[in-house]
Amino acid sequence: MVRDDNMDTKSILEELLLKRSQQKKKMSPNNYKERLFVLTKANLSYYEYDKMKRGSRKGSIEIKKIRCVEKVNLEEQTPVERQYPFQIVYKDGLLYVYASNEDSRSQWLKALQKEIRGNPHLLIKYHSGFFVDGKFLCCQQSCKAAPGCTLWEAYADLHVASNEEKNRALTFPDRVLKIPRPVPILRMDEPSSSVTLSQYDSNSKKCYGSQPNVNMRYSPREDSPNWWQARKLKRGFPESSSSEEEDNLDDYDWFAGNISRSQSEQLLRQKGKEGAFMVRNSSQVGMYTVSLFSKAVNDKKGTVKHYHVHTNAENKLYLAENYCFDSIPKLIHYHQHNSAGMITRLRHPVSTKTNKVPVSVSLGSGIWELRREEIALLKELGRGQFGVVQLGKWKGRYDVAVKMIKEGSMSEDEFFQEAQTMMKLSHPKLVKFYGVCSEKYPIYIVTEYIANGCLLNYLKGHGKGLEPSQLLEMCYDVCEGMAFLESQQFIHRDLAARNCLVDSDLSVKVSDFGMTRYVLDDQYVSSVGTKFPVKWSAPEVFHYFKYSSKSDVWAFGILMWEVFSLGKQPYDLYDNSQVVVKVSQGHRLYRPQLASDTIYQIMYSCWHELPEKRPTFQQLLSSIEPLREKDKP
Repeated sequence: MVRDDNMDTKSILEELLLKRSQQKKKMSPNNYKERLFVLTKANLSYYEYDKMKRGSRKGSIEIKKIRCVEKVNLEEQTPVERQYPFQIVYKDGLLYVYASNEDSRSQWLKALQKEIRGNPHLLIKYHSGFFVDGKFLCCQQSCKAAPGCTLWEAYADLHVASNEEKNRALTFPDRVLKIPRPVPILRMDEPSSSVTLSQYDSNSKKCYGSQPNVNMRYSPREDSPNWWQARKLKRGFPESSSSEEEDNLDDYDWFAGNISRSQSEQLLRQKGKEGAFMVRNSSQVGMYTVSLFSKAVNDKKGTVKHYHVHTNAENKLYLAENYCFDSIPKLIHYHQHNSAGMITRLRHPVSTKTNKVPVSVSLGSGIWELRREEIALLKELGRGQFGVVQLGKWKGRYDVAVKMIKEGSMSEDEFFQEAQTMMKLSHPKLVKFYGVCSEKYPIYIVTEYIANGCLLNYLKGHGKGLEPSQLLEMCYDVCEGMAFLESQQFIHRDLAARNCLVDSDLSVKVSDFGMTRYVLDDQYVSSVGTKFPVKWSAPEVFHYFKYSSKSDVWAFGILMWEVFSLGKQPYDLYDNSQVVVKVSQGHRLYRPQLASDTIYQIMYSCWHELPEKRPTFQQLLSSIEPLREKDKP
């Protein structure tokens, strides 16, 4: 709470409104009080009001701290005086206010949204229901800091992207906030008996939290067209093309031409996949509409949203005003990787064309398809959620690791993302990709064999024999691989010791690209229901589902902590929901015994609350380089 600045005290809007208590205790009763609300450029304040006079101020919210202003769905049996509620979500809390009528509410929403335009950390998703008796009525989540469940459509108009200075000098905080070293009360290999979010970790798959979601699985049939070929033609990563090719929309499998709104909805519902989409001609000549299907949690029917393609003053095309393009294909390509204010990203093109790709043509038509008979499986290396990983011999000469994807375990989109990403990436500190066997199940993803296996397991089994200088070298190897990903505009999204491999010379390579995404503007917003590793995630991930190279940097700091603690579980005394609260309050991991103060400063710099204040991977390399030989605990 702050006082109004002299320059910003001019009133924009004043009105008597009803305010609901903020339920600071989980089960405290609600009460409602009439207050005089005053909006200025700096603050939204509310006062006592008696006998036509303004009384003492009872509270104030800084405008720059507001993250969302939106209507709230009515509760059952709502009294007449509380028919027009709206909410103000700000950095430190949640305020419910009731206007006297719809005109009044609309006026306040319009005025507040105008003032918060460009604020940092605006919500992409919000809670459409009230928080009552310790839970949100819309999604039943019990934590007030829980991520929203409804896309905030105003976000696209209010969000203003900032130009980040990528090469700024790396600085460290004057004072390091530490959590005292905890006394272990659980064995590291024993799961906690209290698990409140969906969790799984490295090998036991227990560290990921998510909201419930319907999992779509891909099972190829003899009568289904090959999805890979269609995607290889018109999907994936930017390639050079002539303007004539871009202008011929009929060549693209997502262009539906002259079909009606109702026909598009019918076709998209038949597809039934999250992110199914098509582009069609609008009723207005020369205009286009993107029709997009999404299925929310517990929504069997799903919904279809129609987004008109707009043209700005420079004749650029856009769906979201901040993201403009020269052509429809470029616009679609961008939104296939980034939702950017839409209900979800464009995932599955729905075609109305009859000349589909021939049946039973697989990835084998490309250079990445390997002959299954040339791969001899020797022994099992491990098991994961998708199947078994085996040591194999390719052509009788080359040691390879074979990830065997069992039927129904990986969706079409997941397989496409991982294979396509690995094809595009080649670096000494990334696991090499050799190819796939995709013509039948189990599908093989074939990569180089890394002798010492998972970094996490290696640290637990052999870490006590390693010097701190060797641990630092491992971190440097990972940082090199991540700096390459950063330079190529890829976000890993699942960086952790469990997803890195140790070679025979103790060099470390980054692996597991199943969640990796290519981005055009260093930002990726995932859909509600996407699993994410809570204990490795930055605040903007578990609050707003926003990923960037800077959220990878946060995860790298956690990985450094794993390395210097020899494979300990981060926040081992807390479950996922407790970690969300603790990290949001500013708590950070303590310094491991084997890490010097200098190394811990580098680690700690990765955990700044604001992404733009974290270093880049290139800056981290520059900071670690001088310490590689001489830094000692």
